[in-house]
Amino acid sequence: MTTLVVCLDRNDDVGRKTGLRTPVVGWEAVRALVTDVGLADPEDSGVNSLLETLRVAQSLRDDDEEPVVAVVSGDRDSMVSADRAVARQLDDLIAEYDPDSAVVVIDSAEDERLVPIVESRVRVDSVDRVVVRQARDIESTYYLLKQFLADEELRQTILVPIGLTLLAFPILAIRFGTAEGAAAITTVIGLFLLYKGFSVDEILTALARRARESLYTGQVSVVTYVVAVGLTLVGLFAGALGVSTLDDPQGVFLPAMRFAFDSVPWLAMAALTASAGRLLDEIIDEEPLRSSLLNLPFIVLAVGLVVRGFSGYFLQQATVLGPLEVPAMGVGALSVDSFVVEAGQRLAIFVVAALVVSLLGVRIGSSFGGANLEESTDADAEPEGEHAGGGSNPATASESDAGGPGSDPELTDGGSHSDTESTATNEDDAESDG
Repeated sequence: MTTLVVCLDRNDDVGRKTGLRTPVVGWEAVRALVTDVGLADPEDSGVNSLLETLRVAQSLRDDDEEPVVAVVSGDRDSMVSADRAVARQLDDLIAEYDPDSAVVVIDSAEDERLVPIVESRVRVDSVDRVVVRQARDIESTYYLLKQFLADEELRQTILVPIGLTLLAFPILAIRFGTAEGAAAITTVIGLFLLYKGFSVDEILTALARRARESLYTGQVSVVTYVVAVGLTLVGLFAGALGVSTLDDPQGVFLPAMRFAFDSVPWLAMAALTASAGRLLDEIIDEEPLRSSLLNLPFIVLAVGLVVRGFSGYFLQQATVLGPLEVPAMGVGALSVDSFVVEAGQRLAIFVVAALVVSLLGVRIGSSFGGANLEESTDADAEPEGEHAGGGSNPATASESDAGGPGSDPELTDGGSHSDTESTATNEDDAESDG
């Protein structure tokens, strides 16, 4: 019984390191190949794979079988060419030795993909996977840890939070209990992971850099941003104060509407202040005003009116707010009596006002933006006109060539007239000949 003991090498490590061409067949040839590969790269696991191939062949020989030892390698160009090279070499071995079965020796998952190629040509009795007991990664673990500890950024990112956790947990466990300590620690770890995951440190650094540049360049937006932050804090405080005045808040909806109703005016003022500072910066820098920047204050005001109108509608429906009373007004002989605005009327007034403000903003933004666009278009068109006047236009060049240097249009027309006259004379001659 003939058994083919074949060692598969898909990436052609054998040929690359020894310069030999596969297949390598025979006990002595494979034994010499082990020495060549070992001298070329002692750390290569292929040495162990070749030795395992010899061991399996020796074991089969002891069982009175006739083993054929062979090493088959692929190609380095591509995976397809490597698989075809292995298939071609297997066909040659099977045609020459006609084995009854095969034992495949591999040392990696990459080489294991060649097993179906062998199975399609000869019966495979066994697949021997060689696993090196002492791997290089395990050997170098100490050096990896040493390099890790030498990196200051990695130490601060990983070791410092772990150390703080190990110090804080026993203190919190003794002071508040194990469950409370574990909850506090996991909360802090979660916040830290979110902080790193969303790159909050980079965002804060960028904001600080922009603020420093704005301070050095003397931009007005620095002051308006500070004022906007102050107005935002006032709005949040006003909203919280309005929620605290509710007698019996039930659920979340009414407190949220109360918070929005009281805080939206201040928040809208903050947004308007910030956008006004940005607009002043571009005016001072003499930059063209963008329509989006001009439209932003109107959009902010419109959104504020909509939110204020809807929140007031819900609060008035829930009798948290009273109806809106308009006092009596009079100018000369004209006078208007006081009247009460109901919830639906209040909502309609705010929505209509928001629509008017937004349309006004779009109109103003498009007007200024359209003027800038026309200026830029005219500026872009001037070089083209100069370029055309320079004579690079093919039509102009052809006309100049036709007329010659310093040619006069009248002369050119005259030339065309003369051509016409000559054509007419030729036609008259043809008629007379006829």
